[in-house]
Amino acid sequence: MSGESIQKISNSIEGKKVFFLYPTVSVTNQIISELVQHEYETYIAKNHSRLVRALKKYNDAVVFVNLDEGMSEMEWERWLGAVVKTAPDVKLGAFSSKTNDEYKDKYVKNFNISCGFLNSRLDMSKTANFILDELKILEIKGRRKYLRACTKREANTSINIPYNGEFINGVIKDISIVGVSCVFEKDPGLKKNALYKDIQIRLQSYLLRTEAIVFGSREADGEKIYVLLFTQHLDSETKVKIRKYIQSSLQSKMDAEIN
Repeated sequence: MSGESIQKISNSIEGKKVFFLYPTVSVTNQIISELVQHEYETYIAKNHSRLVRALKKYNDAVVFVNLDEGMSEMEWERWLGAVVKTAPDVKLGAFSSKTNDEYKDKYVKNFNISCGFLNSRLDMSKTANFILDELKILEIKGRRKYLRACTKREANTSINIPYNGEFINGVIKDISIVGVSCVFEKDPGLKKNALYKDIQIRLQSYLLRTEAIVFGSREADGEKIYVLLFTQHLDSETKVKIRKYIQSSLQSKMDAEIN
């Protein structure tokens, strides 16, 4: 199997990234937040030069640009031309308050704006639904259903679980809305399929209370890592907070890489 084929298989499993370059406040608050709650791996980019270099690596990404910010019209044309040349598989969408046909057609035809030329003055809730439909058609999630954040070396993340009348402290390894993997200061010997209620999870500024079932455990690097699956009682507010934390964690790692 060729390296290219392996890469395609990997991408189909892991899904693809969605970048918003210089998004407006309304796009950030309504569209990006909505995409995060639908488990899309979504990032805000604030440096066009570094983003175009990163797209050589993430060359199957989707990028929505705000043509009203960051650069002049001529600079935007040069930047988009560079993206088309260096990362031709990147899918592009655009936001602008300019809606005349001549302006729109120039970008759509010359730079293959295939994910929509969107009016930034319209209702963003409707625009969010349009983008969600586009991403679904493009199969951006691949076979990945849930985003997961690795919390290694992240401050203010912890788990406390009630056990034999006291709480035992643990370190979170990674988390999704499905469950969490963790290591405890002292191995409590949790039993597979055991249900634990009143679990306390801290994700930086979020303090969550939930319940989970022990899925199993494994040994790695001299540690016993437990995997806990959240029950169906995980409420919608807790899911929102977990997804917001995951997006923030992923964004922080991407910022370190490209900003």
